[in-house]
Amino acid sequence: MTTATADQEKTGTKLSQLEQLRKFTVIVADTGDFQTIKEYKPRDATTNPSLVYAATQKEQYFHLLDEVLADRKNSGLSGADQIEDIIDHLLVKFGCEILEIVPGRVSTETDARLSFDTEASIKKARRLIKLYEEKKVDRQRVLIKIASTWEGIKAAEVLEKENINCNLTLMFSLPQAVLCAEGGIELISPFVGRIYDWFKASTKKEYTGADDPGVQSVQEIYNYYKKFGHKTEVMGASFRNVGQILELAGCDLLTISPELLEKLSESQEPVERKLDPEKAKSSNIERLELDEKKFRYLFNDNAMAYEKTGEGIRKFAADIVKLEKFIAGKL
Repeated sequence: MTTATADQEKTGTKLSQLEQLRKFTVIVADTGDFQTIKEYKPRDATTNPSLVYAATQKEQYFHLLDEVLADRKNSGLSGADQIEDIIDHLLVKFGCEILEIVPGRVSTETDARLSFDTEASIKKARRLIKLYEEKKVDRQRVLIKIASTWEGIKAAEVLEKENINCNLTLMFSLPQAVLCAEGGIELISPFVGRIYDWFKASTKKEYTGADDPGVQSVQEIYNYYKKFGHKTEVMGASFRNVGQILELAGCDLLTISPELLEKLSESQEPVERKLDPEKAKSSNIERLELDEKKFRYLFNDNAMAYEKTGEGIRKFAADIVKLEKFIAGKL
């Protein structure tokens, strides 16, 4: 019997799957929508340029962009520099609003076009943290999201030494995860749904439950981390259905879209813990030794990880361009 089920039997009340899940996993909202965050009361929230762009298209958020435009119109910058400055302030504005609602942390993304530029990624992260601190937000409440390329992970390694905590996103393989753990990164976001998409498309098969390759990828990373005592937090991300979430009950954190948060809150089916640090410690896993050549080879050798990381960077970069064009139109 699960802890959550035992509690229900004691009290005679039925908890939703979301409430049961909270007993062994930190719930994070994957949205830029404040109402959703208020409704589901996650501890943390994650945003990215796609989510911020989508939010700026909704009337209830127009005022945030208007405030940033009014504040930055006399910045002395022009052209691309002015647009970049406005986007940085807009991302931080959304982050600050979210931190008024959640008790924990917000993830704010660097520009995906910097994914292969270590120095530029470091510079952008420092800039975002500086803007947060100017708004009196403690840097411990912010995670800077960077893509899990070699260059991105190396940038995050430098930032972590400066007490700028990072969330390494677009994560699709164990070598990416191991490099992050060895670099002392705060948190990683392995993408369950996009791995599932790739295998479904390439094998023409449907995957459910424990057979889901996306679920298996997170389990592999989680077990490796707990086995070797890595402190980096594992946050499963990019879910396509509730089944994937339930298979990862017990993961350190799970970041969940509004649609799936709603489904979990409406169901009272029992939730069983699937990932357990104690079980992971006794699992039979070999340590992976990595230098740059070995990392690049293993990453390239994994067609799914290589393709999905590249595709993810292109999509996030396209959304930044959309946001830039939208802001240029406003100017």
